[in-house]
Amino acid sequence: MRKQGHRSRAVAAVLTAAVVGVAGCDAVGGDSAAPTARAKPSPKPTPAWDSSPASLAAVGDSITRGFDACGVLTDCPDVSWATGGSAQVDSLAVRLLGKARAAERSWNYAVSGSRMADLSAQMSQAASRAPALVTVMVGANDACRDSTAAMTPVSEFRAGFEDALGVLRRKAPKAQVYVASVPNLKRLWSQGRTNPLGKQVWKLGVCPSMLADADAVDAAATERRDTVQKRVEEYNAVLKQVCAKDAHCRYDGGAVYDYRFGTDQLSHWDWFHPSVNGQARLAEIAYRKVKAVT
Repeated sequence: MRKQGHRSRAVAAVLTAAVVGVAGCDAVGGDSAAPTARAKPSPKPTPAWDSSPASLAAVGDSITRGFDACGVLTDCPDVSWATGGSAQVDSLAVRLLGKARAAERSWNYAVSGSRMADLSAQMSQAASRAPALVTVMVGANDACRDSTAAMTPVSEFRAGFEDALGVLRRKAPKAQVYVASVPNLKRLWSQGRTNPLGKQVWKLGVCPSMLADADAVDAAATERRDTVQKRVEEYNAVLKQVCAKDAHCRYDGGAVYDYRFGTDQLSHWDWFHPSVNGQARLAEIAYRKVKAVT
């Protein structure tokens, strides 16, 4: 029994040595060092911005509703820069989704006359669609008041925008947001004041803080317009700052503010809102910004 046990232990030792040797060859090409673990491939990073969103919702004011682009004092959403179906505009939705899909997968919740305080309610409606992209253009009506004293304070404008984004994030946390800057209202005044018909329409109450007494260029009128312009610039700074804190938000960098609207880009009913041509230019700007790789 002792000899058989000794022989069994010897055979086991030989077999063990053989197995270890084979394992060493398989793992490290015959090297006796311990095998090293294969590195796992790094996961592909999730894009910070999807330049081809599958759906779109728009919020904002009369510009996004196509106000005065097709007729006097009326909305014309078919030519909206954001969601319109007009071939003359080639809206952002059509450029991103194609005409057929844009008709089914884009929604316009903008309301003419809206200010920043109204944005949260619109955002709630937009979020209910779980859109891949939400476009925002608001702020002109916060500056276009009966007087400069009535303009929305910058602190309230900021709080309103933060609240609106918060509403969206609670309901649609992954939705991307494209934020257009507030247009240069003083430039719109300088272009429209050359048209007698436009100035008559302005008297109906179109942006009185900027457009009232359109021909006046005295010190008081100049100071009033400069005050409005400064407030617009402060609003744009807020849009930029708040948007920068949201990983899924992209500000246009002041592109709409910087765009030099000419008479061809202004409504020939009020010489203030974008014409069909102006809506097309806004769509171009938005598409370029949404598709940009940063």
